[in-house]
Amino acid sequence: MDVAVIGTGFIGGTLGRAFARAGERVVFGSRHPETDGASGVAGVEGSSVVTVGEALSAAAVVLLAVPGKSMIDLVAEHGSALSGKLIIDATNQMGADVANCRGSLPGDVRYARAFNTLGGENFADPVFADGPADLFFSAPEGDRATLETLISDVGLRPIYVGADQEAILDALFRLWIALAMTQGRGRRIALRLLDS
Repeated sequence: MDVAVIGTGFIGGTLGRAFARAGERVVFGSRHPETDGASGVAGVEGSSVVTVGEALSAAAVVLLAVPGKSMIDLVAEHGSALSGKLIIDATNQMGADVANCRGSLPGDVRYARAFNTLGGENFADPVFADGPADLFFSAPEGDRATLETLISDVGLRPIYVGADQEAILDALFRLWIALAMTQGRGRRIALRLLDS
């Protein structure tokens, strides 16, 4: 599939490279494509770095991996290019009442919430001593398989919590922060669903 990853930092770069290694066609959207391209942020066959506008026009699946505070400017400039697309929200608005960016997006996007409940270290190395970490996600039922593919591409086990359940994912993000950062357990912790 064609995936636009908007954001070339640690999260966006790590996820985009994992998608590309798994065979997806990835285009990174950057405000500075010449610099990011030269720095090797793509670095995997099947990926490239272009402007944000070019990336959005190249793919129907868009992963948002930018700081939460930059979403207002991103949508102001590129909101019409997001319309109708599957938008995977990996942003977190630290300290805000609502951590996700759904309210900033055009109303006609197909909204999914994923890749926001673990530290990026777990995307780079998702396997623990007893197996891969779980990644909980929310998406429209019709887009569930797409998210399951992308999560599996990273090496994580996808756990679907239903459509329009971003509040649950935001709560899991806060739980991860409490355990990893507030309690000082470190960023290399993850959650797993155990069933019999």
